[in-house]
Amino acid sequence: MASLDYRLFSSGILSPLQLDQLKEKQPKTYIEAVQFIAQNGWYSEYDFALDTATFNHCPFFDLDAFDSSVIGDKLLKEKLSRRHGALPLYSRGRTLFVATTNPIDNAAADDFQFSTGFNVEYVCVEASKLATAINKLFESPEGELHMDEFSDEDLANLEVAEDTNDQDDDQPEKDDAPIVKYINKILMDAIRKGASDLHFEPYEKSYRVRFRIDGILQEVASPPVNLSARMAARLKVMSRLDIAEKRKPQDGRIKLKVSSKKSIDFRVSSLPTMWGEKIVMRILDSSSAMLGIDVLGYEPEQKKHYLDALAKPQGMILVTGPTGSGKTVSLYTGLNILNTPERNISTAEDPVEINLEGINQVQMNPKAGLTFAEALRSFLRQDPDIVMVGEIRDLETAEIAIKAAQTGHLVLSTLHTNSAPETLTRLLNMGVPSFNIASSVSLIIAQRLARRLCKECKRPAEALPDRQELLDFGFSEEQLSELTLYEAVGCDFCSNGYKGRVGIYEVMPISQEMASIIMHEGNALEIAEQARKEKINNLRQSGIVKAISGVTSLAEISRVTS
Repeated sequence: MASLDYRLFSSGILSPLQLDQLKEKQPKTYIEAVQFIAQNGWYSEYDFALDTATFNHCPFFDLDAFDSSVIGDKLLKEKLSRRHGALPLYSRGRTLFVATTNPIDNAAADDFQFSTGFNVEYVCVEASKLATAINKLFESPEGELHMDEFSDEDLANLEVAEDTNDQDDDQPEKDDAPIVKYINKILMDAIRKGASDLHFEPYEKSYRVRFRIDGILQEVASPPVNLSARMAARLKVMSRLDIAEKRKPQDGRIKLKVSSKKSIDFRVSSLPTMWGEKIVMRILDSSSAMLGIDVLGYEPEQKKHYLDALAKPQGMILVTGPTGSGKTVSLYTGLNILNTPERNISTAEDPVEINLEGINQVQMNPKAGLTFAEALRSFLRQDPDIVMVGEIRDLETAEIAIKAAQTGHLVLSTLHTNSAPETLTRLLNMGVPSFNIASSVSLIIAQRLARRLCKECKRPAEALPDRQELLDFGFSEEQLSELTLYEAVGCDFCSNGYKGRVGIYEVMPISQEMASIIMHEGNALEIAEQARKEKINNLRQSGIVKAISGVTSLAEISRVTS
């Protein structure tokens, strides 16, 4: 506070006695010192801020007019704001304007410049308003996480929540402190950035850490290669894996307790490679299962088809798509709609990714003889109303699931196929009789996840493909009239012009005409043609609707659909 003491004394604002009283108070921050002076009636905060702005030739700003939505999350640094009593207000070009009561605090300017990459210019504000704005802006809703909330000590002491499974009490709980802290920081960064997967990859001369964000892998760190074994060991300890076994793949889970009210689950897989163990972690976000059908990206007609199928007392709903296409979220969303006290719901999953209250979830264990088929047989003896099978992988599971759908149960499951019509022929190829498919399957959903264009920076595409190329892509003549498409740009609020993801769906109810084609063992092309006649959009056409509405870009639709 030396600069403040000298200025207040030399300018005659404070008497020697008042200056002594200020020193006795020992304020921790510049803001607290100014507030103490104002509370004693020695000098008003408004006059102090205005005089400070004039004296240091910087602007004065009334924080009552501050709109926090103007500044992006990437520029908000809670730890720096609280430490220095300064708050980023807005950016212009590569300049960041920061509110402060102390415009000669070069250390704060250097820290903000280093953290954000922007040049810093100060704006003078009133101390109490600044303190209120900082507290209000960084006051997190219950359970929400901000990386800046965690100090170095918090990161070092981040704990693995107790698991209900048997644990080896002799297994070490902690590695050396630097590795523990580094791993914890990576995990917290992944949660904060909304990553779905983390990859820890050893190579001969390098080691890299990658996050999958919005479906795209991005390298985020490259620690020294000599740390690879220690990092793998630490992750295996957290996952309750055998750290001595380095020759075989292993699977585990981590329940990471990040606060007294919030825990995050990770699914962990280790794989021996030529240069060490590669560890892949999937973040299992239970909140994604609670999103509700309205935010997943279904078009109104597609949403109606799904809800109609869920309302039926029996039948089979199949969700199809590649790994990471959002099938689990679609299934869990349906189960949440059905999850009422009057219904008995059982699921067979491998693995159980998200715990759902009120639903009986069973983890598959092939080594113990608990397979999808065996679990389904048991379910049918447990008075079920609704059954969910994680995946139909073989004829035995398919036959039992179809039997359940034909005997008064609603069955939900997944298959790995590229489109809705191909799902039916996949069941035929498994050996399921065509009449069983036609009489049991009520709805098929094929889906993909496309990246959303950033609302802050997206712009109308300057150059569009020619008319014939758009028609070949899948546009109709009607869609080409007054067509506006958008493209990715990139800004401080997003990643390469995209932020978040949206589902693209092909929702195909099984009509009588389709059932007839199935009964005659028609192929996927015949079923797709019938779907076209019934005006059911395929994945490409559904993606085009999203592109026209400005939700995503044509390039992204081309990437995720074929």
